[in-house]
Amino acid sequence: MALEDKYGAHNYHPLGVVIDRAEGIWVWDVEGNKYLDFLSAYSAVSAGHLNKDLKKVLIEQLEELDVPSRAFYTDKLGAFAENLCTLTSMDKMLPMNTGAEAVETAIKAARKWGYTVKGIEKDKAKILVSSGNFHGRTTTIVGFSSEEEYKSGFGPFDGGFEIVEFGNIDALEKAITPEVCAFITEPIQGEAGIIIPPEGWLKQVQALCRKNNVLFIIDEIQSGIGRTGKNFAFQHEIDKPDGLILGKALGGGIYPVSAFLAKDEVMNVFNPGSHGSTFGGNPIAAAIGLEALRILVKEDLAGKSAELGAYLKQALEDIGSGLVKEVRGAGLWIGMDIDPAKASAREVCERLKKRGLLCKETHETVVRFAPPLTITKEDVDWALIQVTQVLEEMEHEQHSSQAAE
Repeated sequence: MALEDKYGAHNYHPLGVVIDRAEGIWVWDVEGNKYLDFLSAYSAVSAGHLNKDLKKVLIEQLEELDVPSRAFYTDKLGAFAENLCTLTSMDKMLPMNTGAEAVETAIKAARKWGYTVKGIEKDKAKILVSSGNFHGRTTTIVGFSSEEEYKSGFGPFDGGFEIVEFGNIDALEKAITPEVCAFITEPIQGEAGIIIPPEGWLKQVQALCRKNNVLFIIDEIQSGIGRTGKNFAFQHEIDKPDGLILGKALGGGIYPVSAFLAKDEVMNVFNPGSHGSTFGGNPIAAAIGLEALRILVKEDLAGKSAELGAYLKQALEDIGSGLVKEVRGAGLWIGMDIDPAKASAREVCERLKKRGLLCKETHETVVRFAPPLTITKEDVDWALIQVTQVLEEMEHEQHSSQAAE
């Protein structure tokens, strides 16, 4: 911790635990203390830490071939592309490494489609995005964030984006003009605090975009790969979007793997030299991505997420703590909204850490719960005991303090 503080940039505010080992849903610190990981690297470790099948595929691939670049064909990328497109019902995929790179890819594809297919005047294309969005940390992406902290000191920004209220179909309709080429949104907002739009919103958005010849692009970097109780969150309401952005759990928590998927009409705007990535789609990434998808289907991670997520959400609501304003969620992706007038989400996380449960606050008011999708009901019950006791302990201390005054 001291070395990171001295030599590392202070762009994170981690909890005071130093992890040096992990297995499944558990991690251990350098002092040998055991913790249940209730964050899973912001949904990246959905298949559990050091999943034996993913680990086996990684090691086997490293024995054969590493990174030859996309200058040549390899024996792994085609199979990965086929499997991913089949599972998502999309036509084509473009592999990248990080989620932010996949978002940038989607932006480039949308704009070029706008000019070459829709016929928008050169450099006039506009992309609509949702308020409260989080799509990554590049300057282009933070430039269309509605969170001032993400933008502070990083301008001037790219432009060409307009923010509309998340979940508000009327606001979206009013913002659409002939120059709009795409609407990019998360189906459920993770970084904003697990914010869920009104039921039927995705279906309304799809219909509106089709009516106005606007691409509907969904960012499922956090919500995809079984997290919300479906293989992909869009499947709760629609058949498929025009574009889909994936990352995090696509790499099984052990390697950076991301992708932008789209219908042929969109992906065909790319030609050799128009876009690329040295590491994107390399054999290691493709082998791991293929195995992550196999695990998703074979172990029915989405089904487990739906069942245990509903159970966890109901149990959190049943605690009935006066410190909690609301519990929101879909599958094993739940936000517990703490009343800032009574407590801080950070304090809740700090106290849970002392009891062996690791989670993280977002925007200072929400405790985010996102355990690996391999978790069992028994382990969820243990976590619930810790959450219940922490909330009761904090409420008791507040009542005692008020009585003393």
